[in-house]
Amino acid sequence: MATGQGQHIPVGYVRRAHGIRGDVVIRGLVADIRDKLAPGSVVFTDEDSPRSLTVAAVADSKDGFRVSFDSIDSRDEADALRGVQLTVPASQRRTLDDGEWWPEDLVGCEVVDVDDQPVGRVHEVILGVAQDRLVVIDDDGARAEIPFVDALVPEVDVSNDRIIVDLPEGLFESSKTS
Repeated sequence: MATGQGQHIPVGYVRRAHGIRGDVVIRGLVADIRDKLAPGSVVFTDEDSPRSLTVAAVADSKDGFRVSFDSIDSRDEADALRGVQLTVPASQRRTLDDGEWWPEDLVGCEVVDVDDQPVGRVHEVILGVAQDRLVVIDDDGARAEIPFVDALVPEVDVSNDRIIVDLPEGLFESSKTS
């Protein structure tokens, strides 16, 4: 997401208001969300006019984290944040381990099979609990979701915008007819 402050990445979103003093419940989208929500940290909203919010306090909640922001003082203000995505500058990302990629780095990559035959391009990455999926669209506009597992995606080369897949017979074709 590009904003006036440069490239930002999503780290969580506001699920709902909590209580009457402006607290919100946030669902994290990154492994290090607790670090991003440490008191004194600044996050940005994805609203049409993005604003910065400074974290005043954070506590665990059954469905995420309960967070107080310095500038949000009422339930109405907190409720207005429902569904708002929270971002941080991309420079605050954690260092990736080998075999990890940022979803936005995969979007747009050419997808070819192990015989170097074109399959399509990555349109989207769906983050899942058990596994992520690459949404691939071919030149005819057919769409398929490919589980992002080593057996099906043996090679990712983001520096060359290329992903090699080893698909079982009919995986992509069956998606074309649905």
